Amino acid sequence: MADDSELFPASRIIPGPADLWHYPAYNLVAWQPKGVLDDLLLDEIGEWLCTVEKESPPFERFVDLSRLTQIAVRTDHVFEFARKRAEEVAGMTRVNSAIFSDDWISFGIARLYEELMAGTPIDVRAFHDRAEAAAWLGVPVEILKLGDEPAPAH
Repeated sequence: MADDSELFPASRIIPGPADLWHYPAYNLVAWQPKGVLDDLLLDEIGEWLCTVEKESPPFERFVDLSRLTQIAVRTDHVFEFARKRAEEVAGMTRVNSAIFSDDWISFGIARLYEELMAGTPIDVRAFHDRAEAAAWLGVPVEILKLGDEPAPAH
């Protein structure tokens, strides 16, 4: 049996929260948070994105919520987060941001965020199917399984 890892470009480690993958060949940054999605974690994500967006060229995003163990984010905090993100990205080059969830609660939050970000340079889409997210992002579905070990940044 062939080793699939040879068929796809390797990811690279980049500064930021744990469980980040950067696929330069696809201009994609993928993140798979673990544990509890709460207001604090959502704010940390926003701060990291704001920093990265100022320091690097635009990149496509994939967020995999399948490793969350609990959702404790307040709905009004999601609204505030989206409002702040919309202000931060005003005038930015358009990018795609796919959010994958296999759980209905986190999928609902992703759909809410999708709606709140409509009309901004970040085209957010919520997905229940990795293959659909991969097709929309224009990347192989195998990459979105986030199973490779990122190589150190150069």
